Amino acid sequence: MANQLGPKIKELRKDKGFTLEQLAEKIGSGKSYIWEIENRGVKRPSAEKLTAIAQALETSTEFLINNDMTEPTDEMKKAVFFRKFESLGEDEQKKIEDIINAWSKT
Repeated sequence: MANQLGPKIKELRKDKGFTLEQLAEKIGSGKSYIWEIENRGVKRPSAEKLTAIAQALETSTEFLINNDMTEPTDEMKKAVFFRKFESLGEDEQKKIEDIINAWSKT
């Protein structure tokens, strides 16, 4: 089976509406670096870059590198959600907690 890292990144990038330049900027890299990963499959990003790509695309590194996975698992989606939640300030976290509490009362 061919390496699916590039096609996964390309699909997720397009789903998010990011250009090559936008994704590259988010991870502190160049447009050509992202293009190489997506189209040539020869670039092997470092763990640091792979993590940055996963975070920018709101997915997990495990999903990106696992050639057998076509969709992230529910656990992976939850981990991404909690990573985003943890990056919020206390006020924003409290608002989300209040919303969840309001929903759970119904």
